[in-house]
Amino acid sequence: MTTAGRFAESIRTRGLLCAALLLGTISTAIAAGKFNRQLSVGDAAPAWNGLRGVDGKLYSLKSWTEAKAIVVVFASNRCPVMDGYEPRLKQLTADFANRGVKFLTVSVSQHPADSFDKMQQRAHDRQYPYPYVQDLTQDLGRKYGATTTAQVFVLNADRRIVYMGAIDDQAKDEKKVESHYLRDALTAVLSGEKPDITETRPVGCEIEYVLAPGQ
Repeated sequence: MTTAGRFAESIRTRGLLCAALLLGTISTAIAAGKFNRQLSVGDAAPAWNGLRGVDGKLYSLKSWTEAKAIVVVFASNRCPVMDGYEPRLKQLTADFANRGVKFLTVSVSQHPADSFDKMQQRAHDRQYPYPYVQDLTQDLGRKYGATTTAQVFVLNADRRIVYMGAIDDQAKDEKKVESHYLRDALTAVLSGEKPDITETRPVGCEIEYVLAPGQ
């Protein structure tokens, strides 16, 4: 190969290398936290400690050390989307109860309709099969980057985020659901696999955050 040929080949190789590096950077950016400003799939799950449940118990991430997976659901009494999803959450809880999966619903709302006594009444009236806890500091919601109710996060046995987003693709009509994001994610995790879909756009009622001290 002539000197000119070797030079041209060198330029071509460098160009391909740069393109590959650029493509890798773009792919990584797309995969990380597309709909979440705080967390990316694969991140260690932010812990919670001593959150009071409507049953009078205190719940922490370490409450379920043996759980194969944990589902964190940000919830609200006054959200119609939660009304629609509650039967599906109850069914999911029942379907995975004997498979080492724990569900936790969390309210970070400071609205009067989401007061602790009203949370207790709702859980009692609707016979919640999962803990319903309150975090008036809103700290957990901020750490998880939660923006809506009902928004879910699936934690695997290593307590890393493996799925986050919507419960399924149809908030209004369960009969029209085609993609069961949460169910499919749990099935994959319990099989030792990575979910095919790891992040979706959360849907529901906006979480109203108050300004944190110093903001």
